[in-house]
Amino acid sequence: MALNIAICDDETKIGAALEDIILDMLGKLNIKCEIDMYFTGEALCAKMENGAQYHLIFLDIEFEKNAMNGVDVGRRIREGHGNHMVSIVYISWEMKYSMALFDIRPLNFLIKPLDYAKVEHVVKTYLNIVGLWSRDFTYKVGHGIHTVQIKDIVYLQSENRKIIIHLADGRKEAFYGILKDVYETQLQQYDFLLIHASYAVNYDYIGAAKYSEMVLITHSPPLPISKPRRADIRQAYCAIMEKRRV
Repeated sequence: MALNIAICDDETKIGAALEDIILDMLGKLNIKCEIDMYFTGEALCAKMENGAQYHLIFLDIEFEKNAMNGVDVGRRIREGHGNHMVSIVYISWEMKYSMALFDIRPLNFLIKPLDYAKVEHVVKTYLNIVGLWSRDFTYKVGHGIHTVQIKDIVYLQSENRKIIIHLADGRKEAFYGILKDVYETQLQQYDFLLIHASYAVNYDYIGAAKYSEMVLITHSPPLPISKPRRADIRQAYCAIMEKRRV
């Protein structure tokens, strides 16, 4: 897998140093990558609006006074472009923006000056997430064993003793089983949330976690969070977010 990475920072020395670190560490791991450099948020947004796609974006927060800041860029990527899959790593000289970034769901937040170990840790965290996505979910239909990739599952639904797998491409697969058992044995460790006795949701497809429902980034309708689970689900959702921020 070749990674497409963007670095957006108006401090050219920091951007160049970050590029060197990423190229060095990925080279040691024998992972190919392409890195695009941007010096304004406007330039990054314009390129993405013209079709550029990235797996990972390192995004500065502070730019010149009249320019878009990194929070605005992140919101445009998530809300304007509808891109909820790219992983964003914010970089800044200070931590004061952490709460403003909550809805953007960044992978991490790095404080300048950057050092090799911290950047390496963030990139390896991303690679671990990608690695988890490549795992298979297995289920039995009749006498046959079937598989789908966990990364492609949006949510599972329990209905009349059947479990329906809702996939990102719109397909549905079904098998007999107990959702709680399937969740605990195969999905919990990969950041799924059992929000209801009838629904287990993949964190990667959650657009917004509301008090009583989960809004998905697909065209699926919002899914209800059962009343007894609401506090626990909110805590688990925040724990996953914190884990991914490292």
